[in-house]
Amino acid sequence: MGARKHLRAEAIKAEKQKIAFAKLNNCPTSPRKMRLVADLVRGVEVDRALSILKFTNKEAAIRLEKLLLSAIANWQSKNEGLRLEDSNVFIKEIKVDGARMLKRLRPAPQGRGYRIRKRSNHVTMVLDSRTEAN
Repeated sequence: MGARKHLRAEAIKAEKQKIAFAKLNNCPTSPRKMRLVADLVRGVEVDRALSILKFTNKEAAIRLEKLLLSAIANWQSKNEGLRLEDSNVFIKEIKVDGARMLKRLRPAPQGRGYRIRKRSNHVTMVLDSRTEAN
């Protein structure tokens, strides 16, 4: 490995040290419903996002709150010497993608069958800490 590549790899590694993420796979909620709640907390500080999710009256908010707590725990394990309140941690990125779809048939009139597509989603949440440089 060349010297420039080595320095770049070190810089990327140092940058990843601050970032923590959590993933929720195959969540049985449609991606459209999950995105409604995810848009509320994108770019928001962690403590404010927790309070938003706690008082949002949607099922997706319960699942995102649990995911956010997992991401916070991952951040704390990476940054053991720092306090969460002092580090100004925020949700840098939250991404909701479609996952597997369960396909079912519902009986319909005159011997037909209507398709039912039970959707699910994958959610990826990335936390970062704001510093004076950001």
